[in-house]
Amino acid sequence: MAVLVVGGAGYVGSHAVRQLLDRNEEVVVIDNLETGHIKAVPGECTFFQGDIRDTLFLEKVFESTPIEAVMHFAANSLVGESMKDPLKYYDNNVFGTLCLLKTMKSFGVDKLVFSSTAAVYGEPENIPIAETEITKPENPYGETKLAIEKLLRWCEQAYGIHFMILRYFNVAGAHPSGEIGEDHFPETHLIPIILEAACGKRDKLLIYGDDYHTPDGTCIRDYIHVVDLADAHILALEKLRKENISRIYNLGNGSGFSVREILDAAKEVTKREIAAEIAPRRPGDPAILQASSLKAKVELGWCPVYTSIHSIIESAWKWLQLFPEGYQDR
Repeated sequence: MAVLVVGGAGYVGSHAVRQLLDRNEEVVVIDNLETGHIKAVPGECTFFQGDIRDTLFLEKVFESTPIEAVMHFAANSLVGESMKDPLKYYDNNVFGTLCLLKTMKSFGVDKLVFSSTAAVYGEPENIPIAETEITKPENPYGETKLAIEKLLRWCEQAYGIHFMILRYFNVAGAHPSGEIGEDHFPETHLIPIILEAACGKRDKLLIYGDDYHTPDGTCIRDYIHVVDLADAHILALEKLRKENISRIYNLGNGSGFSVREILDAAKEVTKREIAAEIAPRRPGDPAILQASSLKAKVELGWCPVYTSIHSIIESAWKWLQLFPEGYQDR
């Protein structure tokens, strides 16, 4: 039986697909290629292009191959965009997941690993953030992810669909082979933006706000390497298979870095000067997001390999040098 990876042509999803294939899993990928890339999907897996809001499409996929479990990465995920267009986020994220769960129920698939986010916490009261922290999102993106988490709890109670919810923080880096990496258009994530400035693809880095209550005034985030994140999804799936229980885990390095600190580290890695300019704050951005991943380490046996911010940036820099124009499949 196969593992269905929804959003498997995207940044995190494609790395999870690679990790599954490395473990000799049968993999089926669904992606509408709105933000994903067909070139990021290995030829060894079965690929279907389509939208999970299309239930007829989903039924054809589930009919084509017996599905054992689902990894769900498909979502719109830009905080700023979600503030401007919340209906888009509720339609794609919540309604899309609703369609997926209905299809899983119809075909008797009872295991789901769900890609959630630290945005469900909003402005946290305690740092580092544990899974017991109060959830109070400050943007529609976080609200949609939290709505899905609540939906999953009710689906478990009613239909026996067990889940692993993985709330992760800022994902960065690329596969050590350099074959797959982060390619968004437009790019909105800090580390690739800084590296684009380093190689001349953009004039400068815009630092959104320098008046936060942090040591240097800029936002602090917890950066997790995409390969470490993919490994956590594999471990979560294995726990579902063995124990058939539902859990929530935070995934991060447990170390926070400010925007200025990331900029300085990127200068060291690239050995280039990188221009930066202060810009107004973006609505919905908390000052500090930093994870406690102790629960994942104890219960899943998860052990991040890329714990240095320099190693994370180095892998992203390698990808950008190999693919300066990205996948070029648009």
